[in-house]
Amino acid sequence: MLQMIPPAEALSLQSLITPTEQGIASRILAKTSGGNLTLFAFDTGQGLAEHTSPFDGLVIVLEGSLTLTIGGTPVRATPGPVVLMPADIPHALEAPEACRMLLIMLRGLKAS
Repeated sequence: MLQMIPPAEALSLQSLITPTEQGIASRILAKTSGGNLTLFAFDTGQGLAEHTSPFDGLVIVLEGSLTLTIGGTPVRATPGPVVLMPADIPHALEAPEACRMLLIMLRGLKAS
């Protein structure tokens, strides 16, 4: 596993990324052949255009909120809940307010 953060330390997720004014910041925290863990910070009005991924994605909003559109269905994500974005299903996101989120990408999450 490629380690992007130091081992055996308790780290605040918010301290690991610096938001960018009128932009998007991201930081890979860990990466393996089976997936990765990425921290994002979106400024108000920022987002990602519709795309697909060969990995299943779990979105956890840490602060603020996001509107995810998954297979044409809008989902409001706020701190607390987790949202699954299935592999190969088109998805997009928009930040109506400044937010930070944790994205967990996993290969082979689907039940066989």
